[in-house]
Amino acid sequence: MDLDHIDLAVVRELQTDGRLTYETLAQRVGLSRPATRARVQRLLESGAVRVVAVVHPAVRHLTASAHLSVSVRGATEEVARSIARLPQAPFVTLTAGRHAIMAELRTDGFGELDRAIEEVRSVPGVTAVDPLISTRHLKDPYLLADEPTVADLDGTDLQILDALEEDGRLPFADLAVRIGLSPGAARARTLRLLDGGVVKVLALVRPELLGLGFLCGFAVRVDGAREPVARELAELEQVSFLSACVGRAELVGTITADSLSTVRATLDAMRACAGVQDVESWIHLELVKERYDLRTNNH
Repeated sequence: MDLDHIDLAVVRELQTDGRLTYETLAQRVGLSRPATRARVQRLLESGAVRVVAVVHPAVRHLTASAHLSVSVRGATEEVARSIARLPQAPFVTLTAGRHAIMAELRTDGFGELDRAIEEVRSVPGVTAVDPLISTRHLKDPYLLADEPTVADLDGTDLQILDALEEDGRLPFADLAVRIGLSPGAARARTLRLLDGGVVKVLALVRPELLGLGFLCGFAVRVDGAREPVARELAELEQVSFLSACVGRAELVGTITADSLSTVRATLDAMRACAGVQDVESWIHLELVKERYDLRTNNH
């Protein structure tokens, strides 16, 4: 699907706030409300764009996470799809590099994380799993950085979160009918959850549609203190994700770029950072799964 400059403007606005009203969106992109609504519907129906609600991991009790480098014997696609069927795995890709598959796990505690890693090891075709255990997410476009300021969520709040995870742009009137509130009450509850950092609604877009079709993962070994290196890497524009971790490296992340030459230049910039001892890298060839509506009751 080819996006023109208006489509790209719509997408960028929805990446910031997936629940922008059509009126506000129309004003920002310079179209009429009906034309803007038609653009959004076309993007959603094409599958190129999904507007999703990402609930803060603390709310879902997803307190442990890991990045797995998976070695495979034989063909990789069915192995990757088997891993992607695990409810604890929000992100799975086929990769070019030392390992055939990369996967992310998010779970309720380290005991559950250990069990999920063992499930990956038991998938037919998997020969080895090398985990990097995350200790802190430093840069993540899909993660609310701070702890939620809203506590003691009740059953109605959880119903709202479930509904938004199914459809991030669900109108307040439809949301009200689904959970049995008035439209005003549904709106007030939802805004409280959004403003309180409990949930974030945003557009997920295939990177190649934005001219960012090259994804490169990396793991960084640090000589000395990790924090100065982490701050410097997080400032690099092309570094879209960065996490502190323990394992064979101290930092793991993703480069999102418009060309392989940009990927190479970013890796060179990383290697030039004071305190970087070594950079391992791999190219993401195919996105198998990207979902962040994980719930502990699915485990």
